[in-house]
Amino acid sequence: MKLKNALIGLFTLSLVGMAQAQDGWNWPTDAETEAKAREYNAAYVDYMKSEQFVEATKPLYWLLVNTPKLNESIYIYGVDVYKGAVAATTDPAQKRIYQDSVMKVYDLRKENFDNEPKWIENKAYYGYQYFRDDKTKLAEAIGVYDRAFEVNGTINPAYTAAYFDLVRRHYLLNKAYTAIEVLEIHDKITKLLDEAEANGKDVSTPKSNVESLLVAMELINCDFIENTLGPKLTADPTNMVLAQQIFNYSVKYKCFSSASFLSALEIIDNQNPTYATSQVRAMRYMQNREYEKAQPVLEKALTLAENDVQKAEIHYDLAKVHAQAGRKSSSRSEALEAAKLDPEKAKEAWLLIAQLYMGSSGDCRKGISRVDDQAIYIAAYNAYSRAGDSKGMAEARARFPSKEELFTESRQVGETVNVGCWIGETVTLATRD
Repeated sequence: MKLKNALIGLFTLSLVGMAQAQDGWNWPTDAETEAKAREYNAAYVDYMKSEQFVEATKPLYWLLVNTPKLNESIYIYGVDVYKGAVAATTDPAQKRIYQDSVMKVYDLRKENFDNEPKWIENKAYYGYQYFRDDKTKLAEAIGVYDRAFEVNGTINPAYTAAYFDLVRRHYLLNKAYTAIEVLEIHDKITKLLDEAEANGKDVSTPKSNVESLLVAMELINCDFIENTLGPKLTADPTNMVLAQQIFNYSVKYKCFSSASFLSALEIIDNQNPTYATSQVRAMRYMQNREYEKAQPVLEKALTLAENDVQKAEIHYDLAKVHAQAGRKSSSRSEALEAAKLDPEKAKEAWLLIAQLYMGSSGDCRKGISRVDDQAIYIAAYNAYSRAGDSKGMAEARARFPSKEELFTESRQVGETVNVGCWIGETVTLATRD
C-alpha cells in the first residue's frame, strides 16, 4: 500500500511538472528559489484539491510574496483557496483575514497581469458577500462596483441589487450620501436594467429587488419631490434628466398635484411630446382652470393619439374645454366626435351634451312662446336618455310644458318644434303632466 501511495505521489508530481513546463510560467532564475517555488506550487495545489484550504494558504502566500509573476493561475486558484479558508474558519478575526486576502489576491493580479476587466465583477461579488454587514468596509465594497462601472462601463444586471444594497447600507449607517446622490445611483442602475431588458434579458428579479430597496429607504415622498427636486429644476429648467426624474417619481408616488410635477411635465412634453405627456399636461391645466392653455396641448395630443379610443378621450376633453369657455356648439361637436369614435365614451359625451342644453335655457329663451322656450328641455331629456341618466331625464321632464300651456297656445302633444338657438334640434312636444 505504501508503495502504491508513493507511486501515486510521484505520478501527481510528474503531472505538475509537465504543466509547469508549459509556456506562461516564470520560474525564478536562482536554482534554490526555483526548487522551492516548484515545491510550494505543487503543495498548495494538492492541498486545494483535497479541500485543505487553510493549509493551502501557507505555500500560496509564499508564492504570492516571492514569485508574484510566476503564473496567473496562482491568482485564479488563490481566490478559491482563500475563499475556501473563509468557509473553513470559525474564528471571526481569522475569517476576516482570509476575506481581506481574497480581495488582496485580485489587487495583486491587477498589478502583475493587468487584466482587470476580466475579473473586476467577481471581486465586487466577494466584496458584497464579505463586507455588507461591516459599516467600516462598505466604502471599499462599493468602490469595487464603481471600479467595475469605470473599466467596463456597466455591470452584470444580476449584481445591481447587491450594489444598491451596499449603497443603501452606506447611506443609512454612515450617512455617506445625500438623498440626491442615492437617487442618482438608482437612476444609473435603472437605466442599466432598462437597456438590458430592451435587449431581451429578463431583469424582473433585480429590478424588483432594487425598487424594494429604494422604497425601504423612505427617501422619496411628495414633499421631497416638491421641496428638494423642484427647486433644482427651477434653477436649471433645461435639465431634461432631472425633469424626467421628477416626472417618474411623481407618477410612482402619485404626486400629481405638485407644481414640480407640472414643471417637469411641461419640459418633457415640449422636448419629447407623446400622447400621454400631452394628455396629462392638459389635464393639469384643466384642473387649474387654465382652459385656454389646455386647448392647444389637447390639439397636439390629438395628433399623437395612436387609436380611436385615445382620440375619443381627447375629443371629450376638448368638449369640456369648449364648454368652460362658453363655446357650446364646439363643445357639442367634440362630444359627438368622441361618442362616434368610442362607444364606451358615448354615455359621458351625451351627458355633457345634455348638461349643455340644460344650461342654455337663459341664452336661448325668446320670451314669445313658453312652449317653444321649454322645448329645450325636451332636447335635454333626449340627450339624458342617450346617456342613460334617469335622474337627469326626470329633472328635464319636470320642466316640460304642461298640458294647459299646450292648450293655451293651441299646440298638440306629438307636434314637432325646432328648438332653434345654437342647438338647432327638432323635438316632439310632450308634457310634464
